[in-house]
Amino acid sequence: MSTGTGPNKRGLSGRIWLALSLAVIALDQWSKAWIVRHMAFHVARPLLPVLDLTLAYNTGAAFSFLATQPGWQRWVLTGLALVVAVLIVFYLGRLKARRQGLLCAALALILGGAVGNVIDRIRLGYVVDFISFHWHGHYFPAFNVADSSITIGAGLLLLDLWLEGRRPGAPRSGQEDN
Repeated sequence: MSTGTGPNKRGLSGRIWLALSLAVIALDQWSKAWIVRHMAFHVARPLLPVLDLTLAYNTGAAFSFLATQPGWQRWVLTGLALVVAVLIVFYLGRLKARRQGLLCAALALILGGAVGNVIDRIRLGYVVDFISFHWHGHYFPAFNVADSSITIGAGLLLLDLWLEGRRPGAPRSGQEDN
């Protein structure tokens, strides 16, 4: 007898999207290992006029924020990422995989990227970056597959929020939600 909380009544949990997180982690770790094996540190290999592969190590956060600190940032950033990862896994369990697919995909991408970079921080003490965009002598900080996944996930979160606000019956700006 069903209690109304099983998969038949609720539908698939958003945790099914953890497969996407695992795929991101695998691709991130594979790409970093390949780059470390095949590239010299800070030697650019042009792919396009605006895109290079360049092996770099980041001891800080995004855009090398905190990279000049003496080492405490490694553990703070690792701890923060692990807390966020646990919260995302918990939250995915509360979502419906099909009905809230865009939100689930966004969270799964963020989770995969966060864990990919945590693996580097724990194992190496820094994050391996290797994708370098530049334009007329201006260089964007190097990044990796995990960073890309986090960025795409954040964009999908914003898209989901925007779409949610456009659904019929959603409160409009300036209207009270009674």
